[in-house]
Amino acid sequence: MDKKQKTKEKRSISYAKWGYIFIIPFFIVYAIFTLYPQILTVYNSFFEYYRDGLNIIGPNFVGFGNYAKLFTPNLSGFIPIVKYTVNTFILWVMGAVPQFIIAMLLALFFTSTRLNIKGQQFFKTVIYMPNLIMASAFSMLFFAMFSKVGPVNQIILASGWADQAIDFLAMKVTVRSLIALMNFLMWFGNTTILLMAGIQGIDESLFESARLDGSSSTQVFFNITMPLLMPIFIYVFITSMIGGIQMFDVPQVLTNGIGTPNNTSMTLIMYLNTFLGISKNYGMAGAVSVLLFIMTAILSTFVFKTISKK
Repeated sequence: MDKKQKTKEKRSISYAKWGYIFIIPFFIVYAIFTLYPQILTVYNSFFEYYRDGLNIIGPNFVGFGNYAKLFTPNLSGFIPIVKYTVNTFILWVMGAVPQFIIAMLLALFFTSTRLNIKGQQFFKTVIYMPNLIMASAFSMLFFAMFSKVGPVNQIILASGWADQAIDFLAMKVTVRSLIALMNFLMWFGNTTILLMAGIQGIDESLFESARLDGSSSTQVFFNITMPLLMPIFIYVFITSMIGGIQMFDVPQVLTNGIGTPNNTSMTLIMYLNTFLGISKNYGMAGAVSVLLFIMTAILSTFVFKTISKK
């Protein structure tokens, strides 16, 4: 009997190891293409390493010298990384606030059992379509539309609303508004679909019970929908914030990479990109990247803890 049991044990296959084998490729790819570059970025941030013409300076160890330079005022009297951080958050808030409001209203509208909207798949597709357009193409479209010779100015002049063409791309308010509008148009559809999925995952009997008890739509939203939707909302909010911190392509294309007017639309990633241009200043670029990582981690943790606690 013991021999038969031993034979069965030898013939049996342990499937536990196959799980580890299947995930090995992911860890290999992650280590080569993500972890190693991250470690190299942190390493470079402590070195003076850039190109001056045809000469390569460094790498020379400078410790926290690159970080000190980031917080040193320039010739104009302001600290670039502080100003560009403020710019980035202003642009994100201008696009994110209407994005969440409109997305939430649309999600409630399409998931309402009272309204019972028909053709939801069609509307989901239409709402999501702007998200499929490349940000650079979106920016070029708006650049052409709102330039001095663009169709918007042609309509204004033809209607007699102005005597001369308006330079929308030279005014802080209009440039920031256009960037926020493009970010809103590209991402509100994705946010709407995620919120719809979260609402549809809530047990319908809870809503029916609340209605039978005489609760208003506002009471149902704040006491049932929003608390149960909070995990999805936190995910959407944090990913939106991370995307806002990494904002690059829309303002880069719209302002030709210089953050016009007067650097008021220059974002953190655009600032980072200035060190990776002709000078190839890997030390300063590494320092900016490390600060971006720390900022993102702190803000994400703060938002998660704050909203989850409430």
